[in-house]
Amino acid sequence: MGFPSVYPTGATVYNPDKSWNGYTIFQAKDVGATLIDMNGNIVNQWEGLQGFPNTMLPGGFVMGSTGERDPKWGRQDMVDLVQVDFEGNIVWKFDRYDYIDDPGEDPIWMARQHHDFQREGCPLGYFVPGMEPLVDKGNTFIVCHKNVDNPKISNKNLIDDTIIEVTWDGDIVWEWIANEHFDDMGFSEDAKNAMYRNPSMGPPKPDGSISADWMHMNSMSLLGPNKWYDAGDERFHPDNIIWDARHTNIIAIIDKKTGKIAWKLGPYFTTTPELRKIGQIIGQHHAHMIPRGLPGEGNILVFDNGGQAGYGAPNPGAPTGVNNAKRDFSRVLEFDPVSLKIVWKYTPAEAGFSMPADNYKFYSCLISSAQRLPNGNTLITEGADGRIFEVTSEHELVWEYISPFWGQKRPENMVYRAFRLPYEWVPQLDKPEEKEIPRLDNSKLRVWDLLGKENPEERPSRITKVKGGVRGVRDTDLQCIQHLADDE
Repeated sequence: MGFPSVYPTGATVYNPDKSWNGYTIFQAKDVGATLIDMNGNIVNQWEGLQGFPNTMLPGGFVMGSTGERDPKWGRQDMVDLVQVDFEGNIVWKFDRYDYIDDPGEDPIWMARQHHDFQREGCPLGYFVPGMEPLVDKGNTFIVCHKNVDNPKISNKNLIDDTIIEVTWDGDIVWEWIANEHFDDMGFSEDAKNAMYRNPSMGPPKPDGSISADWMHMNSMSLLGPNKWYDAGDERFHPDNIIWDARHTNIIAIIDKKTGKIAWKLGPYFTTTPELRKIGQIIGQHHAHMIPRGLPGEGNILVFDNGGQAGYGAPNPGAPTGVNNAKRDFSRVLEFDPVSLKIVWKYTPAEAGFSMPADNYKFYSCLISSAQRLPNGNTLITEGADGRIFEVTSEHELVWEYISPFWGQKRPENMVYRAFRLPYEWVPQLDKPEEKEIPRLDNSKLRVWDLLGKENPEERPSRITKVKGGVRGVRDTDLQCIQHLADDE
């Protein structure tokens, strides 16, 4: 990807009058759950609290995990799911889903949670007016892993996706297991053949064995009250659950009572005119129904990553039939789940870029999310490059933040998913000051010759021009500039 090697991090754009102002929570790479204000200031950080994702609850509570299984033996298995208070004390914990006995490790119980969870009281992990997730009681829905064998899918051992419902006391009262519904997924014979041979396998374990992450579910939420069910459409019962799976290009709703698939989109998008208008969804994340009380309620909102995913007939770009769908840009789609009509979208074109030349300028081939805000704006996590930004319904950029947290093992600042929440959910803090950050004009922004081999007599005036003439430069940048000026 053709990004600059040097660019600003932190909050880079902020229009207080057009943004939906509040705190934003996300998982800072190699640090922990991180809460920032609209100016990018860190207002609290829960070091070591991993997030798959991190979500915030009213009262300053945060959910996440205290650790991850050794990746040599498992794939994205979190040891537990916990709720901590503002000071980081654990007030709720679940870890008794699967008893794990990895070679060289002490046997322990694990949650094997991954990618998503929802607390009763609100159908989503983000703020919905009139709905609040419970903080001292209630059930929790969790996406987990379970190793299974199913010769219909593959002769390889499968890392299967499950959804469980857990009481406050940790009792599992409901479970849905993906591989048991394989026949309802709608795979072609070409896809089944490709999947059987290579169901999205990861690297071999140290003992040589292989487990295949055949579906890779990455989001899950309850539908909650909605107009479709009110009109008599049983597919959209408020207790039903919507999920999506990255490797299969499928978004589906399951009937909570029967476990059957009640509504499905994908894996293929060519069989009807409506599907062809949507276009192939690839490797998507965070598909959910916009809840009642938010603009667009009842529509499906999804971050359609692009990249490569899916099973099907072999082609020149996918000789085995695995990852046979490809696209080199991302889309955020909002569509009507009944007519499949696209209601709103954000692509490189809406971002103002020239397509296809500048497709990469809005592109995250993995992770990422989208949140509808109460004022109609959308908060988008373009996760691969650590970018979180807010746009209006007219696609105007009104807030942008680039994560400054870079990994130690790999030079990346990825953000899995971010959520905006109201100031009132964090009573431990005073409402922060909101300072406008005008968007910089790249055509006028320069890195000046501060070391001054050219025209040394002009160095102080050039520094003065930078300091006084470029609006939006961060205080730290000005301090660096002033430091060089002092040295001179």
